[in-house]
Amino acid sequence: MELILIRHGLPERRHDTADPPLAVAGVEQAQRVAAWLADEKVDAVFASTMRRAIQTAEPFATQAGHAVTQHDGIAEFDRGSGRYIPMEELKRDNYPAWLAMAQGEHGVDIGVFHATVVAALEEIVESHAGKRVAVFCHGGVINVWTAHVLGMTPRLFFEPDYTSIHRFMCARSGQRNVVSLNERAHLR
Repeated sequence: MELILIRHGLPERRHDTADPPLAVAGVEQAQRVAAWLADEKVDAVFASTMRRAIQTAEPFATQAGHAVTQHDGIAEFDRGSGRYIPMEELKRDNYPAWLAMAQGEHGVDIGVFHATVVAALEEIVESHAGKRVAVFCHGGVINVWTAHVLGMTPRLFFEPDYTSIHRFMCARSGQRNVVSLNERAHLR
């Protein structure tokens, strides 16, 4: 089966919630990724339970004729933090805090997060054998799944762009392969 992971669009910066809606630019990014994927025939559309992922999934799901199935196992690792600062803003405005987060000082047990994400995505894979599924999720989810597929220690090791597309082939035998990472031609 083909598993397509799509990162959410740019959310609003918020200091009162870790679950903000998309910013105006994020809504445009969601429309662009939906248009880019318009010819992709998918059998199901999933999104994390977080607002930014759901709002990014909705334009694509509508045009594809699918409902968005929400799955809590693919929510972001910082969902309990109480705030959301886009990574590029954190990197620009508070580089030491960004660097600490990138080096694993984010207060989250990455092993537990990894196990939760892998279990959730494996559940989706198993229940959609021979099909193509679009999953709208988060940068941390994409990082730990990619590390899993590559046999790496779970960690945040690259920066998926907003609405970037990441493709994986998942065999019934358990073999997992990367097809592409960080596709973003639709953002040009």
